Amino acid sequence: MQTELSQKGQLLDAHGKLVQVGWSRQQLLDCNLEDAHFYRVRGLQRFRIKRWDYYAIFTRRYFFSATIADLGYAGNIFVYILDFTTNELHEEGIVVPLSSGIRLPRNSEAGESIFANKHVRLHFRVQRDGRHIEVSWPGFHASRGISASITLRQQPEHESMTIVIPIGKKRFYYNRKINCLRAEGSLHYGDTQEVLSPDACMGSLDWGRGVWEYKSFWNWASASGFLADGRTVGLNLGRGFGDLAAATENCLVLNGKIHKLAHVEFDYSPGNFLQPWRFTDDEDRMNLVFTPFKERLAKTNLGIINSEVHQMFGKYSGRVTSDVGESIEINDLIGFAEEHQARW
Repeated sequence: MQTELSQKGQLLDAHGKLVQVGWSRQQLLDCNLEDAHFYRVRGLQRFRIKRWDYYAIFTRRYFFSATIADLGYAGNIFVYILDFTTNELHEEGIVVPLSSGIRLPRNSEAGESIFANKHVRLHFRVQRDGRHIEVSWPGFHASRGISASITLRQQPEHESMTIVIPIGKKRFYYNRKINCLRAEGSLHYGDTQEVLSPDACMGSLDWGRGVWEYKSFWNWASASGFLADGRTVGLNLGRGFGDLAAATENCLVLNGKIHKLAHVEFDYSPGNFLQPWRFTDDEDRMNLVFTPFKERLAKTNLGIINSEVHQMFGKYSGRVTSDVGESIEINDLIGFAEEHQARW
Protein backbone atom coordinates (compact mmCIF):
# COMPACT_ATOMS: atom_id res chain seq x y z
CA MET A 1 0.00 0.00 0.00
CA GLN A 2 3.03 2.29 0.34
CA THR A 3 4.40 2.98 -3.14
CA GLU A 4 7.97 4.27 -3.06
CA LEU A 5 8.96 6.22 -6.17
CA SER A 6 12.42 5.81 -7.68
CA GLN A 7 12.21 7.27 -11.20
CA LYS A 8 12.86 10.91 -12.01
CA GLY A 9 10.49 12.69 -14.38
CA GLN A 10 7.73 15.26 -14.64
CA LEU A 11 5.06 15.74 -12.03
CA LEU A 12 2.31 16.26 -14.64
CA ASP A 13 1.77 14.97 -18.16
CA ALA A 14 0.58 17.11 -21.06
CA HIS A 15 -3.04 16.70 -19.92
CA GLY A 16 -2.34 17.83 -16.37
CA LYS A 17 -2.52 14.32 -14.88
CA LEU A 18 -0.09 13.03 -12.26
CA VAL A 19 2.54 10.83 -13.91
CA GLN A 20 3.39 8.97 -10.69
CA VAL A 21 1.70 8.67 -7.30
CA GLY A 22 3.48 7.69 -4.09
CA TRP A 23 6.30 8.81 -1.82
CA SER A 24 10.05 9.26 -2.14
CA ARG A 25 13.09 10.03 0.02
CA GLN A 26 14.10 13.01 -2.13
CA GLN A 27 12.33 15.23 -4.62
CA LEU A 28 12.41 13.27 -7.88
CA LEU A 29 9.70 14.93 -9.96
CA ASP A 30 10.02 18.29 -11.69
CA CYS A 31 7.21 20.55 -10.49
CA ASN A 32 5.85 21.55 -13.91
CA LEU A 33 2.80 23.41 -12.65
CA GLU A 34 2.49 25.17 -16.00
CA ASP A 35 0.97 21.92 -17.31
CA ALA A 36 -1.80 21.83 -14.70
CA HIS A 37 -5.17 21.59 -16.44
CA PHE A 38 -8.31 21.68 -14.33
CA TYR A 39 -10.12 24.71 -15.85
CA ARG A 40 -11.15 25.15 -19.47
CA VAL A 41 -9.58 28.61 -19.45
CA ARG A 42 -5.88 28.08 -18.72
CA GLY A 43 -5.45 31.69 -17.62
CA LEU A 44 -7.54 30.94 -14.54
CA GLN A 45 -5.30 28.09 -13.39
CA ARG A 46 -2.89 30.26 -11.42
CA PHE A 47 -5.64 31.42 -9.07
CA ARG A 48 -6.17 27.86 -7.73
CA ILE A 49 -2.53 26.72 -7.47
CA LYS A 50 -1.03 26.97 -3.98
CA ARG A 51 2.70 27.21 -3.28
CA TRP A 52 4.55 27.78 -0.01
CA ASP A 53 7.86 27.50 1.83
CA TYR A 54 7.40 27.17 5.61
CA TYR A 55 10.49 27.04 7.83
CA ALA A 56 10.33 26.03 11.49
CA ILE A 57 13.29 26.29 13.89
CA PHE A 58 13.67 25.07 17.47
CA THR A 59 16.37 26.76 19.55
CA ARG A 60 17.13 26.39 23.25
CA ARG A 61 14.81 29.29 24.04
CA TYR A 62 12.53 29.83 21.05
CA PHE A 63 10.39 28.30 18.37
CA PHE A 64 10.71 30.55 15.31
CA SER A 65 8.87 30.22 12.01
CA ALA A 66 8.80 32.17 8.74
CA THR A 67 6.64 31.52 5.67
CA ILE A 68 6.29 32.81 2.13
CA ALA A 69 3.07 31.53 0.55
CA ASP A 70 1.40 32.16 -2.82
CA LEU A 71 -2.25 31.10 -2.66
CA GLY A 72 -3.02 32.16 -6.23
CA TYR A 73 -5.36 35.09 -5.73
CA ALA A 74 -3.40 36.33 -2.70
CA GLY A 75 -0.09 35.89 -0.95
CA ASN A 76 0.46 35.30 2.74
CA ILE A 77 3.65 36.31 4.55
CA PHE A 78 3.88 35.47 8.22
CA VAL A 79 6.40 35.15 11.03
CA TYR A 80 5.82 33.95 14.59
CA ILE A 81 7.91 33.23 17.65
CA LEU A 82 7.26 31.35 20.90
CA ASP A 83 9.42 31.98 23.95
CA PHE A 84 9.68 28.73 25.92
CA THR A 85 10.83 30.55 29.07
CA THR A 86 7.82 32.89 29.28
CA ASN A 87 5.28 31.01 27.09
CA GLU A 88 4.79 34.25 25.15
CA LEU A 89 3.71 33.79 21.53
CA HIS A 90 3.56 36.57 18.95
CA GLU A 91 2.66 36.42 15.26
CA GLU A 92 2.37 38.96 12.47
CA GLY A 93 1.36 38.53 8.86
CA ILE A 94 0.80 40.37 5.60
CA VAL A 95 -1.78 39.55 2.94
CA VAL A 96 -0.52 40.40 -0.53
CA PRO A 97 -3.20 40.93 -3.23
CA LEU A 98 -2.58 38.68 -6.26
CA SER A 99 0.72 37.58 -4.61
CA SER A 100 2.47 40.62 -6.04
CA GLY A 101 6.21 40.62 -5.35
CA ILE A 102 6.36 37.02 -4.15
CA ARG A 103 8.96 34.81 -5.77
CA LEU A 104 9.11 31.07 -5.13
CA PRO A 105 11.34 28.53 -6.89
CA ARG A 106 10.07 25.83 -9.22
CA ASN A 107 11.54 22.98 -7.16
CA SER A 108 12.84 22.47 -3.64
CA GLU A 109 16.44 21.61 -4.56
CA ALA A 110 17.55 25.02 -5.80
CA GLY A 111 16.59 28.65 -6.06
CA GLU A 112 15.40 31.52 -3.90
CA SER A 113 12.17 32.46 -2.16
CA ILE A 114 11.77 36.21 -1.72
CA PHE A 115 9.32 38.79 -0.50
CA ALA A 116 10.23 42.36 0.41
CA ASN A 117 8.48 45.66 0.92
CA LYS A 118 9.31 48.77 2.97
CA HIS A 119 8.34 47.04 6.21
CA VAL A 120 9.61 43.46 5.97
CA ARG A 121 12.02 41.27 4.05
CA LEU A 122 12.13 37.48 3.87
CA HIS A 123 14.76 35.73 1.79
CA PHE A 124 15.25 31.96 1.69
CA ARG A 125 17.89 30.43 -0.55
CA VAL A 126 19.26 26.96 -1.21
CA GLN A 127 23.04 26.75 -0.89
CA ARG A 128 25.54 23.98 -1.57
CA ASP A 129 25.58 22.85 2.06
CA GLY A 130 22.07 23.72 3.16
CA ARG A 131 19.38 26.38 3.31
CA HIS A 132 19.83 29.96 4.43
CA ILE A 133 17.04 31.97 6.03
CA GLU A 134 17.15 35.77 6.28
CA VAL A 135 14.34 37.67 7.99
CA SER A 136 14.16 41.38 8.81
CA TRP A 137 11.01 42.86 10.34
CA PRO A 138 11.86 46.00 12.38
CA GLY A 139 8.25 46.79 13.27
CA PHE A 140 7.44 43.29 14.54
CA HIS A 141 5.59 43.27 17.89
CA ALA A 142 5.24 47.00 18.56
CA SER A 143 8.67 47.75 17.10
CA ARG A 144 10.49 45.25 19.28
CA GLY A 145 11.69 43.97 15.95
CA ILE A 146 12.79 40.54 14.83
CA SER A 147 15.61 39.47 12.56
CA ALA A 148 17.29 36.18 11.74
CA SER A 149 20.24 34.90 9.78
CA ILE A 150 20.13 31.11 10.03
CA THR A 151 21.63 28.28 8.03
CA LEU A 152 20.07 24.82 8.11
CA ARG A 153 22.77 22.30 7.24
CA GLN A 154 21.67 19.67 4.71
CA GLN A 155 23.92 17.00 3.25
CA PRO A 156 22.96 15.35 -0.09
CA GLU A 157 22.31 12.01 1.61
CA HIS A 158 19.87 13.53 4.14
CA GLU A 159 16.45 12.02 3.40
CA SER A 160 13.08 13.76 3.42
CA MET A 161 9.44 12.77 3.17
CA THR A 162 8.17 13.67 -0.28
CA ILE A 163 4.63 12.73 -1.28
CA VAL A 164 2.60 12.97 -4.49
CA ILE A 165 -1.11 12.15 -4.15
CA PRO A 166 -4.30 12.96 -6.07
CA ILE A 167 -7.13 15.00 -4.58
CA GLY A 168 -10.30 14.09 -6.42
CA LYS A 169 -10.12 13.71 -10.20
CA LYS A 170 -8.20 16.85 -11.16
CA ARG A 171 -6.42 18.12 -8.08
CA PHE A 172 -3.22 17.03 -6.36
CA TYR A 173 -0.74 17.58 -3.55
CA TYR A 174 3.03 17.63 -4.01
CA ASN A 175 4.86 18.13 -0.74
CA ARG A 176 8.32 17.74 0.73
CA LYS A 177 9.00 17.75 4.46
CA ILE A 178 12.64 17.88 5.61
CA ASN A 179 13.17 17.29 9.34
CA CYS A 180 16.22 17.37 11.59
CA LEU A 181 18.35 19.99 9.85
CA ARG A 182 21.01 21.27 12.25
CA ALA A 183 20.71 25.03 12.66
CA GLU A 184 23.35 27.67 13.19
CA GLY A 185 23.36 31.45 13.03
CA SER A 186 21.62 34.13 15.05
CA LEU A 187 18.14 35.22 16.06
CA HIS A 188 17.37 38.71 17.38
CA TYR A 189 14.05 39.46 19.06
CA GLY A 190 13.59 42.76 20.85
CA ASP A 191 16.49 43.16 23.27
CA THR A 192 17.48 39.49 23.16
CA GLN A 193 19.93 37.76 20.88
CA GLU A 194 20.43 34.02 20.64
CA VAL A 195 23.33 32.35 18.88
CA LEU A 196 22.19 29.03 17.45
CA SER A 197 24.42 26.01 17.95
CA PRO A 198 24.02 22.98 15.64
CA ASP A 199 24.47 20.58 18.55
CA ALA A 200 21.29 21.91 20.19
CA CYS A 201 19.19 23.68 17.52
CA MET A 202 17.23 22.20 14.64
CA GLY A 203 15.03 23.29 11.80
CA SER A 204 12.67 21.83 9.23
CA LEU A 205 11.08 22.76 5.91
CA ASP A 206 7.51 22.23 4.71
CA TRP A 207 7.61 22.77 0.93
CA GLY A 208 4.14 22.54 -0.58
CA ARG A 209 2.80 22.78 -4.12
CA GLY A 210 -0.54 21.75 -5.52
CA VAL A 211 -4.22 22.28 -6.11
CA TRP A 212 -6.62 21.61 -3.26
CA GLU A 213 -10.39 21.41 -3.01
CA TYR A 214 -11.81 24.80 -2.06
CA LYS A 215 -12.91 23.39 1.33
CA SER A 216 -10.00 21.52 2.95
CA PHE A 217 -9.11 19.88 6.25
CA TRP A 218 -5.93 18.31 7.56
CA ASN A 219 -3.94 17.25 10.59
CA TRP A 220 -0.18 17.60 10.70
CA ALA A 221 2.35 16.74 13.39
CA SER A 222 6.10 17.34 13.35
CA ALA A 223 9.14 17.29 15.62
CA SER A 224 12.91 17.44 15.27
CA GLY A 225 15.39 16.88 18.08
CA PHE A 226 17.91 14.57 19.69
CA LEU A 227 17.85 11.18 21.40
CA ALA A 228 19.71 10.55 24.65
CA ASP A 229 22.47 8.76 22.71
CA GLY A 230 23.09 11.83 20.52
CA ARG A 231 21.33 10.65 17.36
CA THR A 232 18.91 13.03 15.68
CA VAL A 233 15.26 12.05 15.64
CA GLY A 234 12.23 13.49 13.90
CA LEU A 235 8.57 12.81 13.25
CA ASN A 236 6.32 13.74 10.35
CA LEU A 237 2.69 12.65 10.51
CA GLY A 238 -0.30 13.77 8.48
CA ARG A 239 -3.81 12.94 7.35
CA GLY A 240 -7.11 14.48 6.31
CA PHE A 241 -7.15 15.12 2.58
CA GLY A 242 -6.36 13.48 -0.70
CA ASP A 243 -6.21 9.84 -1.74
CA LEU A 244 -3.75 8.08 0.59
CA ALA A 245 -4.14 4.64 -1.03
CA ALA A 246 -0.65 4.77 -2.57
CA ALA A 247 1.16 6.51 0.26
CA THR A 248 0.91 8.52 3.43
CA GLU A 249 3.42 11.10 4.65
CA ASN A 250 3.96 9.33 7.99
CA CYS A 251 7.52 8.56 9.02
CA LEU A 252 10.18 8.44 11.69
CA VAL A 253 13.40 10.26 10.76
CA LEU A 254 16.43 8.72 12.45
CA ASN A 255 19.89 10.21 11.85
CA GLY A 256 18.66 11.69 8.58
CA LYS A 257 17.09 8.45 7.27
CA ILE A 258 13.39 7.89 6.63
CA HIS A 259 11.64 4.97 8.35
CA LYS A 260 8.27 4.76 6.65
CA LEU A 261 5.02 4.29 8.56
CA ALA A 262 1.67 3.48 7.00
CA HIS A 263 -1.55 4.89 8.46
CA VAL A 264 -1.41 6.80 11.74
CA GLU A 265 -4.41 7.68 13.87
CA PHE A 266 -4.68 11.18 15.42
CA ASP A 267 -6.65 10.68 18.63
CA TYR A 268 -7.46 14.09 20.14
CA SER A 269 -10.41 16.17 21.30
CA PRO A 270 -11.44 18.83 18.76
CA GLY A 271 -12.40 21.94 20.69
CA ASN A 272 -10.26 20.88 23.64
CA PHE A 273 -6.88 20.90 21.98
CA LEU A 274 -4.83 21.24 25.17
CA GLN A 275 -5.80 17.74 26.23
CA PRO A 276 -3.20 15.04 25.42
CA TRP A 277 -3.13 13.67 21.87
CA ARG A 278 -2.33 10.03 21.13
CA PHE A 279 -0.71 8.71 17.95
CA THR A 280 -0.88 5.02 16.98
CA ASP A 281 -0.39 3.25 13.66
CA ASP A 282 -1.97 0.22 11.99
CA GLU A 283 1.20 -1.91 12.26
CA ASP A 284 1.81 -1.45 16.01
CA ARG A 285 5.04 0.44 15.36
CA MET A 286 4.01 3.69 17.04
CA ASN A 287 2.56 4.53 20.41
CA LEU A 288 3.09 8.17 21.32
CA VAL A 289 1.44 10.64 23.65
CA PHE A 290 1.71 14.33 22.80
CA THR A 291 1.15 16.66 25.77
CA PRO A 292 0.49 20.26 24.66
CA PHE A 293 1.65 23.26 26.67
CA LYS A 294 0.77 26.12 24.28
CA GLU A 295 -1.85 26.78 21.62
CA ARG A 296 -1.32 28.94 18.56
CA LEU A 297 -4.68 29.95 17.09
CA ALA A 298 -4.42 31.55 13.65
CA LYS A 299 -7.58 32.75 11.91
CA THR A 300 -7.91 34.37 8.50
CA ASN A 301 -11.20 35.72 7.17
CA LEU A 302 -10.88 37.53 3.86
CA GLY A 303 -14.11 36.53 2.21
CA ILE A 304 -13.08 33.87 -0.28
CA ILE A 305 -10.06 32.97 1.88
CA ASN A 306 -11.01 31.65 5.28
CA SER A 307 -8.85 29.48 7.52
CA GLU A 308 -8.52 28.40 11.12
CA VAL A 309 -5.41 26.69 12.49
CA HIS A 310 -5.02 25.23 15.97
CA GLN A 311 -1.31 24.52 16.25
CA MET A 312 -0.37 22.97 19.55
CA PHE A 313 3.17 23.02 20.94
CA GLY A 314 4.06 20.24 23.32
CA LYS A 315 6.17 17.19 24.09
CA TYR A 316 6.12 13.71 22.55
CA SER A 317 6.83 10.64 24.63
CA GLY A 318 6.53 6.93 23.85
CA ARG A 319 8.04 4.56 21.33
CA VAL A 320 8.42 4.15 17.57
CA THR A 321 9.87 1.09 15.84
CA SER A 322 12.34 1.61 12.99
CA ASP A 323 12.31 -0.27 9.67
CA VAL A 324 14.90 -2.70 11.03
CA GLY A 325 12.99 -3.42 14.24
CA GLU A 326 14.80 -1.12 16.68
CA SER A 327 12.49 0.27 19.34
CA ILE A 328 13.17 4.00 19.67
CA GLU A 329 12.25 5.47 23.03
CA ILE A 330 11.17 9.10 22.81
CA ASN A 331 11.07 11.24 25.94
CA ASP A 332 9.81 14.85 26.02
CA LEU A 333 10.64 15.59 22.37
CA ILE A 334 9.36 19.12 21.70
CA GLY A 335 7.26 19.49 18.57
CA PHE A 336 3.82 20.50 17.39
CA ALA A 337 0.53 19.01 16.19
CA GLU A 338 -2.26 20.87 14.43
CA GLU A 339 -5.77 20.88 13.05
CA HIS A 340 -6.31 23.08 9.99
CA GLN A 341 -9.60 23.92 8.28
CA ALA A 342 -9.63 26.17 5.25
CA ARG A 343 -11.72 27.56 2.44
CA TRP A 344 -9.16 28.72 -0.05
